[in-house]
Amino acid sequence: MATFFRYWGPVCGYAGLIFYLSAQSHPETQVPFVTYFSDKILHAVEYAVLGALCYRAIRGSGSDSWSRQAIPAAILLTSLYGVSDEVHQAFVPFRESSWLDWLADTVGAAIGVLAMHRIMNLRPMSSIPEALP
Repeated sequence: MATFFRYWGPVCGYAGLIFYLSAQSHPETQVPFVTYFSDKILHAVEYAVLGALCYRAIRGSGSDSWSRQAIPAAILLTSLYGVSDEVHQAFVPFRESSWLDWLADTVGAAIGVLAMHRIMNLRPMSSIPEALP
């Protein structure tokens, strides 16, 4: 159970933060710097983090079969959360739902998942053999 919370706790906590901010009619009052960036960039960055956390959780706490499918599974899971977030926003006063926001969420998820995959597969310099002359 500790392994589950270690890997999925950050995913759930971050997804909860996204849900909270999506429930705000005026999120710029909660996070003032959002007015300086494009809405699509913010969606991509927000979901890149969620995608990276999902990838980490699937790789770290799943079976070998899940670990082999961690990249598409994390992108799909994050994208589906993006769909649910857009549906949620459709019911929040002064907010709107957009398929372009979902697309930015999915692109961000793919970037975050691939970045985390790359980071988790880096080998320490000591494991790389020296070149022969």
